[in-house]
Amino acid sequence: MRRLGSIFTIVAACFSFGLVSWHLAFKLPPAAAAQAVRLTSASSTVTAPGVSVEITKVAPPGSTLYLARRGDTVSIVAHHYLSQTSYLTSSELAEAIHKANAGAQGTFLKPGETVIVPGILDTPTVEKSIPVPRDFEVRAIYLTGLMAGSDHGLRIIHRWRELGGNAVVFDVKDSDGSVNIPFDNPLAGAHHVTIHDLPKFTHFLHSQGMHAIARVAIFRDERLVVAHPELAVQSHRTGNPWRENGKLVWTDPSQPKVQEYDIALAKKAAQSGADEIQFDYVRFPAEGDQKDASFAFQTAHPDWHRSDVIADFLKHAYAELHPTGVLLSLDVFGVMAWQRPVDLAHTGQDIVKMAQYCDVLSPMIYPSHFFGMDGYEHPGDAPEHFIGESMDRFQLITKGSGVVIRPWLQAFHWRTKTYSPKYIETQVLTAKNKGGIGFLFWNANNDYSKPYAAMPEMAAAKGQYFRGDEVPGLTQAGLAAASPPASANR
Repeated sequence: MRRLGSIFTIVAACFSFGLVSWHLAFKLPPAAAAQAVRLTSASSTVTAPGVSVEITKVAPPGSTLYLARRGDTVSIVAHHYLSQTSYLTSSELAEAIHKANAGAQGTFLKPGETVIVPGILDTPTVEKSIPVPRDFEVRAIYLTGLMAGSDHGLRIIHRWRELGGNAVVFDVKDSDGSVNIPFDNPLAGAHHVTIHDLPKFTHFLHSQGMHAIARVAIFRDERLVVAHPELAVQSHRTGNPWRENGKLVWTDPSQPKVQEYDIALAKKAAQSGADEIQFDYVRFPAEGDQKDASFAFQTAHPDWHRSDVIADFLKHAYAELHPTGVLLSLDVFGVMAWQRPVDLAHTGQDIVKMAQYCDVLSPMIYPSHFFGMDGYEHPGDAPEHFIGESMDRFQLITKGSGVVIRPWLQAFHWRTKTYSPKYIETQVLTAKNKGGIGFLFWNANNDYSKPYAAMPEMAAAKGQYFRGDEVPGLTQAGLAAASPPASANR
């Protein structure tokens, strides 16, 4: 009886393991694993002294089984299967594997151990943009591509949503030219990807009631000009690629191949579910020896100015992107509101022309960046003046264009002694009172502790700081479902 009881104990334990399937990936090399056929059922043998029992396991929807080999860890399995699952990061999947396998408590798996892998998708994620009007009130924070593709980034997004945010700006291409998503283009070449599945990421943002803004740094692109120096700004003096203060970082904004590359990347993001494409560095270099800089347009269009190049590029980009249903927003220098001839001559950012070919203008009106202006010794400690003055000027020069002014606001302590939650509130209130619709918070390190602290008070003052727009189609029940449990934010 004791032996028979042992047999039944073993059988019961196997059934309690769950109804699972056996994946053939463990028999295949990594390149072929993604093509493995998933079995709907499989058999395994459980032995006890003197007996052998065969048990058939049936696959439930959305899971598969992996047979561990020597040296395998849960992390290795998670990394291997991530692209086939609904999870965004391998550590997220690893945690789910631990939960699905009561016995997988340690780091290493036992050779021959069968491991349930949950969240398996039948087909790759396909996500579409959610159209919003250009005056949709965005309340956003910025994330680097590396952060957006990480567990910490997901926690930041959850936290921001919980506090009343409704949008995230994330890097598709950063100002060093790093492309953070899979992008099959000859100029992109082999590149390190940090957001491995953009449709999956935008689907996640949409599930949280978030407006997804894909940032593309346009013409400042060190990676591209190092690999393709013929696409760089050229030096009159040497005939070699021109350097801005010793740094080779600028593509020629008038080079057709450069423009086509950036538009193709933007379209890729739009086709992957981004709701808005945001162009940054959509300008010419503003520093360095400007007289030595040579550009293609000076030969192709000798009567053009730099502002004509930027406007022509935006005209083509807008024509390509707008039919997809996404918004196009442009980051511009805050100082461009002053329309100083030297700034316009160098950057080519003619605000009046640019407003014709976008939905939103996002001036970077960080108070700390206005050093040497309007007689303020410490402009960083005068947010009301510089944000108020900037907004007034931008409203005036874009009057009648229909473009929305949605500013970038300062979420960092550089050059200010008064940076605090109150500082955040002052910026938001001033921008709104001066006609701004929504706001974007910038912190290069993605540290939003001060905006976190300011949001509850701003949200409580109904309509004073912001209207409270939400992404269309998301009900209150959906909002509640999108909010993570408190433990997810710790």
